[in-house]
Amino acid sequence: MSRLADPDDLAVLFDKRACHAVLDAAGVPVPESPTSGPLGARVRGWDDVRALMREHRMPRLFVKPAHGSSASGVLAVETAGGGRIRATTSVETGADGVLHNSLRVRRYHDERDVARIVDALAPDGLHLERWVPKASQAGRAGDLRVVVVAGRATHAVVRTSRGPLTNLHLGGSRGDLDGVRRAFTAAGARWADVLDVCERAASCFPRTLCVGVDLLPAVDWRRAFVGEVNAFGDLLPRLTGLPGSGAEGLDTYGAQVAAVLRAPATSGPRHPYRTGTAHA
Repeated sequence: MSRLADPDDLAVLFDKRACHAVLDAAGVPVPESPTSGPLGARVRGWDDVRALMREHRMPRLFVKPAHGSSASGVLAVETAGGGRIRATTSVETGADGVLHNSLRVRRYHDERDVARIVDALAPDGLHLERWVPKASQAGRAGDLRVVVVAGRATHAVVRTSRGPLTNLHLGGSRGDLDGVRRAFTAAGARWADVLDVCERAASCFPRTLCVGVDLLPAVDWRRAFVGEVNAFGDLLPRLTGLPGSGAEGLDTYGAQVAAVLRAPATSGPRHPYRTGTAHA
């Protein structure tokens, strides 16, 4: 019996620094990161973040807990006029200074507040990424969560927001997937190539049945970057499979069950569940 997720894969997927390095080494387009991999910079607090922002000329960046999920503890940091700092995050600071994860996104405009949050999160490990300006849909910044099952991109949902955090549970809204496909096509990109980026990212974890890929379309819709690969991220109610994916009519869980049932009795060396061909 094969596992649905490989422990070694999971160890990488749950460390954003290690995951970024694996993707980058495989040629998957990812945002620049000074903390990527075992030789990346270690962040001990806000002073280190500030120094890396200067060194790498990153006036806008995402500060992420290395082992976090669901945008918990993530700060979208940007430099305003005069070097002033502001951050967008779901972190709430209690009256006693204790941090709480909140479902309400808020902005901090005082650098001292941002520094206190970063300093509190840093002992658990932090990952920094350049803020890639994302394409917009109906005036809202957008990205995609693409679920890859058995090596195939089977489901995709557009997430849009008026701010930098597009997570649906933080107030993001589902966008128009057909509109996204048309935007890529109009810019000269092939939708199949866009999905291929997600499948290439998933192929870095060949012994894990299902991953959720966060895909960041560039402003010009000609390129896309992989922000993260998640060991989960398939909770997408009422979403059925993409045309040509082999998962038409199935939700994300149904697609995974079908992939397991289709798997050959003897698993191959690369992906024990992979069947079928790439998207047309």
